[in-house]
Amino acid sequence: MPSTPDSKALSKARYTRFADGYVTSETHAHGSDLDRLLAIVQPQPNWTALDIATGGGHTALKFAPFVAQVIASDLTPRMLERARRFIVEERAIDNVSFEQADAENLPFETDCFDLVTCRIAPHHFPDAQRFVNECARVLKPAGVFMLQDQVLPQNPEAARFVDGFERLRDPSHNRAFHEGEWQAMFARARFIVEHSEHYLKRHDFIPWAQRQGNDDATIAALIQMLHEAPLAAREWMDPKNWGGANATFLNRHILIRGRLA
Repeated sequence: MPSTPDSKALSKARYTRFADGYVTSETHAHGSDLDRLLAIVQPQPNWTALDIATGGGHTALKFAPFVAQVIASDLTPRMLERARRFIVEERAIDNVSFEQADAENLPFETDCFDLVTCRIAPHHFPDAQRFVNECARVLKPAGVFMLQDQVLPQNPEAARFVDGFERLRDPSHNRAFHEGEWQAMFARARFIVEHSEHYLKRHDFIPWAQRQGNDDATIAALIQMLHEAPLAAREWMDPKNWGGANATFLNRHILIRGRLA
């Protein structure tokens, strides 16, 4: 899908508005997936790392003690400033710097990073392949790319439903992909996939919806939408206590480590 300025403008507008919520979000800040990313990557103390679409800065913060330097980048200046305050002022970390950057047009030289990370963001990007290509460009030979994002089921009907559910909650959601699509994008960018796994997150539905400013009508529409979901989509999302105050559902992610061939 071609990159469009309007979709990026929508992302910037929404994440300017909701920046604080993503810094304090339990899902983003304290998920055990951060520990899992660290274990998969095994960063080295002499590495220079780039974190793309850093959001609240949680991935950059997690990796900072284990590498020489991290550049935390984001499309949204407000998000980047909030991440800087969180990491530098609140956590007193001194080896993280911050730079505004479009994930599909990175403002960095070729072959300059040992590690590139991107966590729970590529579903917003208009051109995911271009993003993966840019990650390959800025990595040094044999550099490591660690990606985490929402993953779709192979079943086409279920995949369309899950993507639509996410987009109703957050209109800046462009699209997610199933594992085979990610594997193909990595291969086209000359990455060898060294590790791939699925990671399950169970979200509390109401806080998840409210983090994107959803009003009562949108929340009701999301509830109704999942009530009417195809069976394969319901099995994928596994809703519990649906429609109640304690409603939850599964959000499935993929974690992929690639190395430049």
